[in-house]
Amino acid sequence: MTPNRRRLDVLASGGGAAIFSCSLGIAGLALPLLAIEAGYGATALGVLTALSAVSQVAVRLVMSAMLRKLPDRVFVAVSGACLAVSCGLGALSSGVAALVAAQLLQGVARGFFWTGTQTHAVRMSAPAVKALAQLNVLGGVGLLVGPVLAGALTESSAQLALAVGAVFGGLTVLIALLLVPLPPFAPGAEGRSRGALWRQPGMASACWAGATAGAWRGLLGSYVPLALELADQSATTIGVLVSVATGASLAGSGLVGRVRGRGIRWSLALGILSTGIGTGVVGLLATDLPAVAAALAVSGLGAGVLQTVGPAVATDAVLPEQRGEAVAATGTFRAAALFLAPFAVSGLVAVAPVALALALAGALMSAPIILTRTG
Repeated sequence: MTPNRRRLDVLASGGGAAIFSCSLGIAGLALPLLAIEAGYGATALGVLTALSAVSQVAVRLVMSAMLRKLPDRVFVAVSGACLAVSCGLGALSSGVAALVAAQLLQGVARGFFWTGTQTHAVRMSAPAVKALAQLNVLGGVGLLVGPVLAGALTESSAQLALAVGAVFGGLTVLIALLLVPLPPFAPGAEGRSRGALWRQPGMASACWAGATAGAWRGLLGSYVPLALELADQSATTIGVLVSVATGASLAGSGLVGRVRGRGIRWSLALGILSTGIGTGVVGLLATDLPAVAAALAVSGLGAGVLQTVGPAVATDAVLPEQRGEAVAATGTFRAAALFLAPFAVSGLVAVAPVALALALAGALMSAPIILTRTG
């Protein structure tokens, strides 16, 4: 492979992550706003969001087998098509069937894209952590830009924002065609990898670290804002604080890309602790603006580290033909925690204050630190 071809692949991977994430950010804001405008209540919005999470988990569960049949760039292209159709459905209709289909397709797109691109990146790059860091940073930029663009466009109409999101999804399909066409993973390794995969040192800690990162993301979009609101923080302040956490996660992903050797395992351990502790103290510090901002920044840094280091540790721990399964496994844990963490905290707040519920959640998020001692 020529240097120019490899450089084009890197640009396509990074550019695709930024454009896909921008489309995803648009859809993440515009679809709920469309539903609200159409008169759907809070329960309906919760069900619609859950549908996207369920379809994402379902897709990730079968991705390891599918990567043995189809090239990884096929999933990147299909993810763009799914997201384009998802946004297009919302742009055309606010009916129940259209919104349900849009959310299901969005979940499929998420699962296909991130598993496909991460698998492709670690196969193309020897230091997996560096390649994953670049993807996560550029994807994070897209997730920051997307909602801002969606908010501006929604001033005219949510349908217009979704139409732009559909165009970006279509661009992802075209960019996927620029990726180097790597072959599917060897089918012969599937039988022996099922049990052997989980016996590899580092696999369990990487997957549970992914669960910690997923729980952080789920709580950042649910009970963290609620805790801040109960502390009488203004809506503007809450928005800024959430942005602080999101920006810190980008910084964490970018900084850890420079780590090598044993530093990667140390980064995994520190990332778990900072994510769990930073999230756990948010409710307790919610009335102290500088303190809660610092806590959210610490949690974001840790989560950004985990989103990059987790898959890197997993792929470094297994055989080359098992890398697709390793990436899919860490992604499944993250997606499941993203879905389940808010439900778990909702059960806790039925019997305890929100601040205490978040503290307990933070302690559970920190628990995978035990696994890093054994790999």
